[in-house]
Amino acid sequence: MRDDNPVGEQVSQNTPFTIEVAERVRRLPPYLFAQINKLMYEKRRSGDDVIDMGMGNPSDPPHESVIEKLAEAARDPKNHGYAPAQGIMSLRREVAAKYFKQYGVHLDPEREAIVCLGSKEGFSHICLALVGPGDTAIVPAPSYPAHLYAVAMAAANAILLEVTDAERLLANIDYTCRHIVPRPKLLIVNFPHNPTTTVVAPEFYVEVVKLAKKYHFMVISDLAYADVVFDGYKTPSFLAAPGALDVGVELTTMSKGYNMAGWRVGFAAGNAEMLRALSTIKGYYDYGMFAPIQIAAIMALRHTDAHVEAQAKIYERRRDVLCEGLERMGWPVEERPKATMFLWTKMPEPWASQMNSFDFAMKLLKEGDVVVSPGAGFGPAGEGNVRMALVENENRIRQAVRQIGRCLM
Repeated sequence: MRDDNPVGEQVSQNTPFTIEVAERVRRLPPYLFAQINKLMYEKRRSGDDVIDMGMGNPSDPPHESVIEKLAEAARDPKNHGYAPAQGIMSLRREVAAKYFKQYGVHLDPEREAIVCLGSKEGFSHICLALVGPGDTAIVPAPSYPAHLYAVAMAAANAILLEVTDAERLLANIDYTCRHIVPRPKLLIVNFPHNPTTTVVAPEFYVEVVKLAKKYHFMVISDLAYADVVFDGYKTPSFLAAPGALDVGVELTTMSKGYNMAGWRVGFAAGNAEMLRALSTIKGYYDYGMFAPIQIAAIMALRHTDAHVEAQAKIYERRRDVLCEGLERMGWPVEERPKATMFLWTKMPEPWASQMNSFDFAMKLLKEGDVVVSPGAGFGPAGEGNVRMALVENENRIRQAVRQIGRCLM
C-alpha cells in the first residue's frame, strides 16, 4: 500500500525518541557546585562527618512564637484555600510598616509591596517581567548565580561589572551606559553583596538613582542580607534614596535574619508599575503562599526584632572565631565582613599559585571533610577566592579550622 502522507517520510517506530529542551535551558552552564555536593553526599553516606560551610542555609530555628503562630493558623480550616498571588494585605502592611520603621520609607501596601515565594522567586519573575530578547542588564560580579541566570532565562544579555569598589562601580555604570548601544535597560545591585560581603553607604544609592534617571534604566536591589550586620554597621535601603520609587524595586527576605529559609517568605517593594508587571507574571505562575506561613510571618515582623538582632550577634561571633582560626594557621584574612553570613577570602599561598579555586575546594573536602564554595562558582571575577558560610556553631567552626589546617600542612 502506497504511503501518500504529504507531511514527509514516515518515522519508524524504532527511531529513538529524543527530548529537545528549550534554548533558555541550553544557555545555562553546568552547575559548578554539583560535583562538590555529590562528593559531600557520598562521604556522608560512608559515615564521614563532613562540615558543610558551602551553602548559606541557616541552621538555627525561627523564634518559638513564630512556629506556634504557624501551628495555630494551620489548625484553622479557613486558611487552607488558595491565597492571593500578591500576598495577604495584612502581611503587605507589615512590610510597609517595617520599611517606615527601619528606613523611613513610605510605601503604599496596595500598590508598592508584594509577597514573594522567597526573594529568589520574586527576583527571577520580575526579570522575566522586565527584560527579554535584545535587552541588556548590568549584573554584579562576582555574581550570585540567580542574578546572572535569571537574566539569561529571560533571554536578555548581561554585562558584568565588578562590585567590590563602590566608586569604581558607579563610574563603570556611567561608562557602560554612555558607550553601549542599546543602553542597558536594567541595573541589578546587591549590597550587602553575596558572595564578596561588600557593603555600601546610603550615598551610593543616591548616585544610582541619578544615573538611572539620566540613562533611563530600571533598578532591582537585592537586600537579602539587610538584617545580618556586624560591628555597628546598618544596611541602607535603595528605596530610601530620593527618587528611588520612580526607578526601581527592592527584594527582601525572611530567610536569613529570621531563620525562615525553608519557609520561602520574601517581598518585593517599590515602583508600582514594575510591581504590577511582577504581579501579572505571578498571577500566571502561582496562587500565592500558604496562608498560615504568611500569618506567622506577620508575627515575626511585629514581635521578633530582638531575636533578629541576637541572631546577627551569633553570626558575628562565628565570623570572629573563623577569622581568628584561619589567621592563626597562617591564612590571612584581609578584611572581616561587616554583613552577610559569609566570609569571602583569597586562597592562601602556596595553594593560590598551584591550583584554581574549584580544585582547592575539592582538596578541602577530600582531605579535610570541610565544604567551602569555590570563587569560580560565582563567575570568573571570583576565581582565586573561596566563600565560607557561617552556618555552623562555634565549636564546629573551630573543628573545621583544625581539619583545614591539617590538610594544608
